[in-house]
Amino acid sequence: MISRNYYLNRLIANMWNGDIKVITGIRRCGKSVLLFDLFYEYLLTQGTHESNIIKIELDQRRHYKLRNPIALCEYIEKIVSESNEKFYLLIDEVQFTEKATDRENGNIEVTVYDMLNELKAYKNLDVYVTGSNSKMLSKDIATQFRGRATQIHIYPLSFGEYYSFVGGDARSA
Repeated sequence: MISRNYYLNRLIANMWNGDIKVITGIRRCGKSVLLFDLFYEYLLTQGTHESNIIKIELDQRRHYKLRNPIALCEYIEKIVSESNEKFYLLIDEVQFTEKATDRENGNIEVTVYDMLNELKAYKNLDVYVTGSNSKMLSKDIATQFRGRATQIHIYPLSFGEYYSFVGGDARSA
C-alpha cells in the first residue's frame, strides 16, 4: 500500500479537536484508502478496539438505509450514548445521503449537515467523513458547518509518493 503520510499526519493532528473532519478531493484520489485503511490501521496500532471504530460506506448496499440522515443519526446515537468509551465514526461517500422529513419535529427537512452537527455534540465521538468534490462537500463546508469542520483536501499521488512506492531507481535497473 502506498503511504500517504502527509494526509495521515493531518488527520492525526486534528483528532478530537471538536470539529468534523471532512476529507475531500477528486474521484479516485485516495480519500477512502486514507480513512478506511491508513487511518483505521493507525487507530488500531494506538490501542483502539475495532468495536470502537464505526465504519459506514454509504456506497455499499448494506448501508443504503443509513443514507437517510435521521436513520444514520439514530443508529450512531444508539451506539455512543450507551457508553462512556471513545468512538470514531468513519463515513465514506457522505454525498450519497438524502434529505429527509422529520415527522417528530414539525415535518422539517433534515440534511446530512444537521445530522453531523448533532453527532458532533457527543464528547465521546470523533467524526470523519469523505466525499467527492463533484457532488457537494467542498462548496458546502464553509456555509453549512460554519467553522465546525476541518477540511483536508487530498490530491492524487505526488511524484514522490509514486516514486517511493515503485522503488525509485531500483526498478529501472
